[in-house]
Amino acid sequence: MPDFVVKSDRFLEGKNQTPQLIETISAAKMEATINVIDTEDAVKYLPSVFMRKRNNGDTQAVMATRVWGTSSSARSLIYGDGVLLSALIANNNSIGGPRWGMVAPAEIEHVDMLYGPFSAAYSGNSMGAVMEISTRMPETFEATVNQTEVWQDFKQYGTKADYFTHQTAVNIGNRAGKFSFWISGNFQDSHSQPLSYVTSATILAVPAAPTDPIGAITAFNKLNARANIVGASGLLHTRMINGKIKVAYEFTPWMRASYSYGFWQNKADAKVETYLKNSAGLPTYAGLAGFATGTYALEQENSAHSFTLRTDTKQNWDFEAVASHFSYGKDKQRSPTTASATADPSLSFGNAGRVAVLEGTGWTTLDLKGVWRPDGTNGPHSLSFGAHSDRYRLFNPTYNTADWRAASPTYTSVATEGDGKTRTNALWLQDVWQAAPSVKVTLGTRFDDWRGYDGYNVNGAIKIIQPEVSRTNWSPKGSVTWLPSSTWTVTGSIGKAYRYATAAELYQLVSTGTTFTSPNPDLKPDDALSTELTFEHQIKNGRVRLSLFQDDVHDAIISQFKPLLPGSTQLYSYISNVDHVRARGVEFVLDRRDIFVNGLDFTGSVTYLDARTLALSGQASATAAPGSAIGKRLPNIPQWRATFLISYRHTERLTFSVGGRYSSKLYSTLDNTDVNFNTYQAFSGWFAADVRAHYRIDNHWAASLGIDNVLNREYFLFHVFPKRSTSASVKYSF
Repeated sequence: MPDFVVKSDRFLEGKNQTPQLIETISAAKMEATINVIDTEDAVKYLPSVFMRKRNNGDTQAVMATRVWGTSSSARSLIYGDGVLLSALIANNNSIGGPRWGMVAPAEIEHVDMLYGPFSAAYSGNSMGAVMEISTRMPETFEATVNQTEVWQDFKQYGTKADYFTHQTAVNIGNRAGKFSFWISGNFQDSHSQPLSYVTSATILAVPAAPTDPIGAITAFNKLNARANIVGASGLLHTRMINGKIKVAYEFTPWMRASYSYGFWQNKADAKVETYLKNSAGLPTYAGLAGFATGTYALEQENSAHSFTLRTDTKQNWDFEAVASHFSYGKDKQRSPTTASATADPSLSFGNAGRVAVLEGTGWTTLDLKGVWRPDGTNGPHSLSFGAHSDRYRLFNPTYNTADWRAASPTYTSVATEGDGKTRTNALWLQDVWQAAPSVKVTLGTRFDDWRGYDGYNVNGAIKIIQPEVSRTNWSPKGSVTWLPSSTWTVTGSIGKAYRYATAAELYQLVSTGTTFTSPNPDLKPDDALSTELTFEHQIKNGRVRLSLFQDDVHDAIISQFKPLLPGSTQLYSYISNVDHVRARGVEFVLDRRDIFVNGLDFTGSVTYLDARTLALSGQASATAAPGSAIGKRLPNIPQWRATFLISYRHTERLTFSVGGRYSSKLYSTLDNTDVNFNTYQAFSGWFAADVRAHYRIDNHWAASLGIDNVLNREYFLFHVFPKRSTSASVKYSF
């Protein structure tokens, strides 16, 4: 299989054939051509994929897919060796971030990206895409040590600083007869650029009085309202450790059991930088709450267990069982609630604060799968089937405390709390039928029985026990692949998908303020009908692919606004079902190897998407007129995306590469009221180019030098994204 191609091989062989289009990146390709600091970096040049990675070690690196943006973490699935890494407790850019720390970059063998909800083996969360990360087990003794250093030179508004990342990775593995093991450890110490800025509409760049603070920088927000920049916040320092132990035992040549234990720890603190000074030249926070919310201390410890039993008989029957449990053993974020109002060289915060807790949150999954080939491996039918069960628990209180700085603060009361659970039981069946030498038909269906329960909300003195909710749905799937010639493949697919609300969407009370927020326990599932038509042509040393796709979704779960009471002018924001949305698009992919000269390879993609709201019975925003969102573009989804990766193998030891990623601007509101895009809290269009040189010195030593965002482009996706960052790594292999 080539390093960076669609994984078709005409008709995909294997016990778990899937009708989905698959794009693959291998470990060899990653090492030679991509600046991989974190696991999610591996797929940044795959078609129609974007990773919202704000900094090295980002715990909120959410994946955007063809038809869904970065605020849709639960509309895709991410697995590591069959173990779910997606945090389906939420569908957002914060606690919904995948648990990337459970897979170290050095252990990856290859990554497969599967597009669309066309396989009955996956839940409706696959409506965006499925990422399958496969790690490797050693055949002989091997060990590696890899040291990576990253430097970012950052200048923006009133902040000018250098930010560094230090990463050490150690791996060791061996095989002794039927037993094999792999132990990996990764330590990363990282400093980020400002992830946010503190803004103020009242503190002006030109003070009205001599006593007013000075230093504000004139700026406007995405709605073109005044939002002067008065300081930087979220200057994050993280110290992360992840470790994994994997063991495997082959009972027979065709049956293998494996167990893995993963541990991830993060100790982080975020600081702020004020641009404001008083008339005497002393720095001040001016009492702005933004400086307090941008300051926090974070302690996290996650663990994961998984057990897998697989057979590969290459005969009539095969089975697979995968069980996993993921636990938030420790998760506390401590922050102040007030910042000093007077000029103070020490720039102090009040002792009172809040502690947001996720300890006790986690999930358990079980998948049982089988495949029956009634006429053997070369027969016309391959019937696969399975059962799935999962349990998710969200426990998310925020406590008031008299001393937020204390390592073990005493809680005085509950500020807010949002707890809840979901569970899903599912059965699925899928038949791959070789109807003719040039025609393959895949038919499948999935039955889901879903329930949300134990919902509990607290907001100060108000306590609410939320009602239990449940849904059952059938999701039929169908796909036909036709080989009209030896070089052409045509595939048409259609599939229903029901994406059920997460515990956070149902029960998490996020915050209160001038605009009230509320969970919604009555959410209907995303009801999607997805279709795709793909033409692929094999050319000399490569391929060309054109895919036409559409997602037609009823009851799409998106944030809206409505009156707090009938006839009231005060509105509240809430997660609700948008009646009808539709996304239509075209994706073009080109892969070529040995262009003009041996060793010069190119892969690239362009995606166009027209995603719009077709019907909405609620209000799009606090000031929107009824019907103002109809026909407007869906939020958080760009119209254009593009990627390319050019690599040149100068020798067998030396490879140079240039990559690029592009996205057009996008709206963040249902009624598209954004008018100012390239500013903090807006979503600008952007282009980032990357370069890398990799040199394998000898059989033991290898070194690389790379630069991400080499053109030093400035762009915002609500948050500030990194400027030019240079990385250097050295690896020694035993």
